[in-house]
Amino acid sequence: MTRTITPRLRTLVLLFLAVTGALLAGAGPASAHAALTGSDPAQGVVVDKAPDQVSLTFSEQVSMSSGSLRVLDPKGKRVDSGEPSNVSGTTYSVRLVAGLADGTYTVAYQVVSADSHPVAGAYTFSVGAPSKTTVSVSGEAVGGGVVGWLYGFGRYVSYAGFIVLVGGATFVLACWQRGSGVRAVQRLVVGGWVALTAATLWLLLLRGSYTGSGAFGDIFDLDLLGQVLQTKTGAALVSRLLLLAAAALFIAVLFGAYERREDAEKRDLTFGLAVGGSVVAAGLAASWAMAEHASTGLQPGIAMPVDVLHLVAVATWLGGLVALLVSLYRAPEETPVGAAAVRRFSAVAFGSVLTLVATGIYQSWRQLGTWSAFTNTRYGQLLLVKIGLVVLLVGIAWISRRWTARLTDAAGSKSGAARSRTARQEKEQPKKERSGKDRSGKDRVTEPAEAPASAGSVRSASGESAGGAGGSKRATQLARQRAAVDTARQKRLRDADPSRFGLRRSVLAEAGVAVVLLAVTTALTQTEPGRTEVEAQAAQSSSASSSASDPSGALTLDMPFDTGGKDGKGLVRIDLDPARVGGNELHVYVQRPNGRAFDIPEVKIAFTLDAKKIGPLPVTPDHITTGHWSASGVQIPMAGDWKIAVTVRTSDIDQTTVSKNAQIG
Repeated sequence: MTRTITPRLRTLVLLFLAVTGALLAGAGPASAHAALTGSDPAQGVVVDKAPDQVSLTFSEQVSMSSGSLRVLDPKGKRVDSGEPSNVSGTTYSVRLVAGLADGTYTVAYQVVSADSHPVAGAYTFSVGAPSKTTVSVSGEAVGGGVVGWLYGFGRYVSYAGFIVLVGGATFVLACWQRGSGVRAVQRLVVGGWVALTAATLWLLLLRGSYTGSGAFGDIFDLDLLGQVLQTKTGAALVSRLLLLAAAALFIAVLFGAYERREDAEKRDLTFGLAVGGSVVAAGLAASWAMAEHASTGLQPGIAMPVDVLHLVAVATWLGGLVALLVSLYRAPEETPVGAAAVRRFSAVAFGSVLTLVATGIYQSWRQLGTWSAFTNTRYGQLLLVKIGLVVLLVGIAWISRRWTARLTDAAGSKSGAARSRTARQEKEQPKKERSGKDRSGKDRVTEPAEAPASAGSVRSASGESAGGAGGSKRATQLARQRAAVDTARQKRLRDADPSRFGLRRSVLAEAGVAVVLLAVTTALTQTEPGRTEVEAQAAQSSSASSSASDPSGALTLDMPFDTGGKDGKGLVRIDLDPARVGGNELHVYVQRPNGRAFDIPEVKIAFTLDAKKIGPLPVTPDHITTGHWSASGVQIPMAGDWKIAVTVRTSDIDQTTVSKNAQIG
C-alpha cells in the first residue's frame, strides 16, 4: 500500500534540515576543550638569552605526536629538536637547538584534548629584540572546513540514531507491546540502528583527518585510521560498533520471536529483553561518556555514570516521543495505539524528565562552576537555550497529558457504548433466528456482506482475462484507487476523534522542539566548557602581567597548576619584592579557578640559575592566612635569568611542580 507524507511530517523534516544546516554551517572550527593556560617563554615576551626549551601548559591533559609542538625561526625553519614530552601534569615541553640567533620565534601547537576535540594555536616570543618573521600564525585552526562540517553532521546523526533506537525499543517494551508487530514502528527502530551504525563508521573514517590536516583526501588513509584505532576515541567508536552488533540481535528477537508470541506468553521474554536492552543502551551511552566531556575535568568517576544516565533518559523521552508520533500517524486501523499505551508513556517520560533534570544540574555545575559563566561564555549561553527548550518541551508535554486524559475518558465511553450495542444485538438475534421466513412466507436468503465486492472481483477478473494487458493495467489502477480511498478513510476516522487529533498535534509539536533541542545539544558537545573558558581568560589576562615589574621593582608571576586530584586545579601567584640581588620579601597566593583564595597542605619554592649552576635554593614560606604564605629575607646571590619552581600539594598523594623564568636583579 502506498503511503503519502503528510504536510506536518514534511514540515518536521524541513525543520530538522534547517536547524542542522544553520548550526553546522555557522560552527566553523571546533571549539577547543583544552585551553592553553600558560607558556614559557610567555606570549610576546622578549628574553635576553635564548631558552633551552619551550613549555606549554593546558587546562587538561592532551595527546601529542612528533609534530604537535613546533618552534619556528623568523624564516620559518624548525628549531625544535626531539619529541615533545610531558613535564608534569598538564605541562608539555620540547627542546630547542643551541645557539639561537636574536629575532622573533613562533611556537605552533596542534594537539587533541582529553575530551577528544582537536586544539591548535600559535604565538610568538623574541630573543634579544623583536624582528620580522615570515611565519603566519592566523591559520592555526583545526576541526573546520568540509571535514569539520561532515564530522559535526556525523555526530548529530549518531545522537539521533541512538535516541530513536533506544527510545523506540523502550516504547514498545514498556508502553505498547502490540507495537512490535506494527510495520511503521519496526522501520523506525531499525532505521535508528542503521543511522547510528553508519554514522559511527563515518566518524571512524573522518577522525584522522578531523584531528590532523583537515584534508578530505586523508579520510581513506589507512595509516591515519590505524593511528585513530590506538586512541581513546577510536577505542570508544569500535566498542560502539561491537555493541551495535548485540543491538541487532536484540532487534531481531523483539520484532521476531517476541512479536509472534501471544500476550500471555510475552511476560518472561519481556523481562529478558528489558534487561538485555538496558545493558546494551547503557554500553552505547558509555561510548560517548568515556571519550568526551565526562571523561576529564572534575570528578570523572562520578561524571561518567551520570552522563550515561543523562543520555539514556534523553533517549527514552525523545525517542519514545518519536515512536508515539509514528504510532499515532502510521499505526493501522486494526491495531491503533490505545489510551493505556499513551498513559504508560506519559509516566515513563515523566521519570525520564526527572532524571534529566537531576543529571543536568550536576553537569551544569561541573562544566560552568560559576553563575556568571552562564552569560559570559558561549557554552553557558547555549546551555541557557537548551534549558529554555526543555522547559518549552515540558510545557507541551503537559498539554499532551491533558489530551491523554481526554482520550482515556473517550475510550471508556466508547467501550461502554460498544458493550451496550453488543447487548442489544444479542437480545435481538434470537428473535431474528426464530423468524426464518420473510413476510411473504418464503424462506429468507441472506446475501454475503461482501457480495458486491465479490461480483466486482468476478467482473474484474473476466475483464482482465478478456482484455489481457489492458485488463491488467486497469486492475492496477483500481488497486491504487482502492488504496487511496482506504488511506483517506483511515485519515477521516483518525481525525474524527477530537481527542486523538489533539494528541497528535501536541506530540508533533513536541517532536519539532525535540529536533531543535538535539541540534543545540550536539553544538554543546563541540563547545568549550565554560569553566575551561574562564580559566583560559584568566590565564591570558595574567600572562600579560607575568614577568612584569612594577615601578618599585616588585616581580609578579602567575602560574596555573593541576595536581589531578580533588580541588587540584588553581592558580599560584608569586610576589618577589624588590626582585633584586640580596634580601627579598616573598609572598605566595593560591586561588581557585574562580579567583577565590583557598588553602592547600603544602607550598614549596625553589630558585635556580642554570647559567651559573646555582641552585636549586629551597624556600619554605610560612602560612599567614587563607591562601596566603610568606617568607622574609629570601637571598638572591646574583642577577640573572632565574627559574622559579613552585611545588603545590593538594592532598597526601596529589602534587605537581610548575615553574617560570624571570629576570631578577
